[in-house]
Amino acid sequence: MGKMDPEEMKKKLSPQLYKVAFEKGTEAPFSGEYVYSKDKGTYNCAVCGNPLFSSDTKFDSGTGWPSFFEPVSKDAVEYHEDNSLGMVRTEITCGKCGSHLGHVFDDGPRPTGKRYCINCVSLGLEKA
Repeated sequence: MGKMDPEEMKKKLSPQLYKVAFEKGTEAPFSGEYVYSKDKGTYNCAVCGNPLFSSDTKFDSGTGWPSFFEPVSKDAVEYHEDNSLGMVRTEITCGKCGSHLGHVFDDGPRPTGKRYCINCVSLGLEKA
C-alpha cells in the first residue's frame, strides 16, 4: 500500500482519525473505546488494516490510552525521533501506511520494558 496521500485520506477518514493519523494529533485520555477493552484479538491500523498489536500484549498503564509492551512483528511499526512540544520522545507510525499511532516509552512491564501508548482512534480490533 505504501504511504498515503493526506488529501485523499482527508476525504475518506473521520475528522478525528485524520487529525491523529496525518496531523500527529492526540485524542483526549480515557476517551477512546479500547482504553478498558479486555477483548481478545489483533489491533490493526484504522487507516490501512495492518496488524499492529496483539491483545495478549495489552496492559493497563493508567495513562488513559491503550498500552502494549510489543508490536506483533518487527516491521509492524516504524520509529521516529519526536522533539515536538519541548519533549524528546519516540513517535510510532504504522509500518505499512505511515499514519501516526502514538509514542513508545521505556517505562513498560516485562518482558520488554516498553510502553507503546496508542491513540484508540488509530486502532481497529479484529476479535479472535
